[in-house]
Amino acid sequence: MLLPSVLLIAGLAILILGANFMVEGASALAKKFNISNLAIGLTVVAFGTSAPELVVNTFAAVQGHEDIVFGNVLGSNNFNLFIILGITGLITPLAVQSSTAWKEIPISFLAIIVLYVLVNDSLLFGRDGSRLNMMDGFILLIFFALFLFYVYKQLKSDPSETEELIPLTALTNTKMALFIVGGLAGLVLGGHLVVNNATQIAESLGISQKIIGLTVVAAGTSLPELATSVVAALKKNADIAVGNIIGSNIFNIFLILGASSILAPIGFSEGFNTDIYILAGGTIFLFLAMFMGGRKKLDRWEAAILLVFYLAYTTYLVMQEL
Repeated sequence: MLLPSVLLIAGLAILILGANFMVEGASALAKKFNISNLAIGLTVVAFGTSAPELVVNTFAAVQGHEDIVFGNVLGSNNFNLFIILGITGLITPLAVQSSTAWKEIPISFLAIIVLYVLVNDSLLFGRDGSRLNMMDGFILLIFFALFLFYVYKQLKSDPSETEELIPLTALTNTKMALFIVGGLAGLVLGGHLVVNNATQIAESLGISQKIIGLTVVAAGTSLPELATSVVAALKKNADIAVGNIIGSNIFNIFLILGASSILAPIGFSEGFNTDIYILAGGTIFLFLAMFMGGRKKLDRWEAAILLVFYLAYTTYLVMQEL
């Protein structure tokens, strides 16, 4: 039990370091070929923050650990929304741009609705068993491409946001290659360690892979978003703090689940619908919070509600398993 726990923590650390190294190396390589900060932000950096979830889900999907696939994505999205926005909102009230309130938050809600319809074959359409299949995966990836196009149009009108997000470092060719190859190797090794040891811990404790996916794995793969948002909040840059979370949640559903289900059909347990409902409710709360009190702002008391609710829900989940 001790060894799998240590290896799980090591796997999460290697995942995050691998993603950081890969982003730094790939960004430097792209800049060397005069690729714009805008393009780098939309591709390399965006992929980098989602890489831990993507790699973990790739291993979990291929190995047939379906509850870890859904637990990781839904758990990460709820962790992002309730815990990370809760913490950053307590640090400083989060005032955002009009486009975030009126466009990005509704798009993240649309992603939840699309996912709910695609995974609930049995509940909505009376089919025998629910799953996310290859066709569903392609639908999610089409939505992802449309979202990327939307972000491209948004950032093109205000490229200064991308400049602030990407501190580019000049690297030698050798360092670039080492960063990229080493980063990818770290992602593969870290993902392998996380999935194998998370399932081993679940089995030894007699708890479900769903709970491990929703809590430990989800929180661990969300650490890059937590670090980015906390730093942005401390610098009073609310747009990055909120935009990072909303963008990550959209990426996780459209890209991560889309890619995972193309690799292998993923059986869906209807018990995850509760987590989808909570994610939808939290997203609606965030949208309404933009128009309560301070306009287009998440106040500290609203952030506290997010944080306390999710801590209580997670405690309830764990207690149910013990």
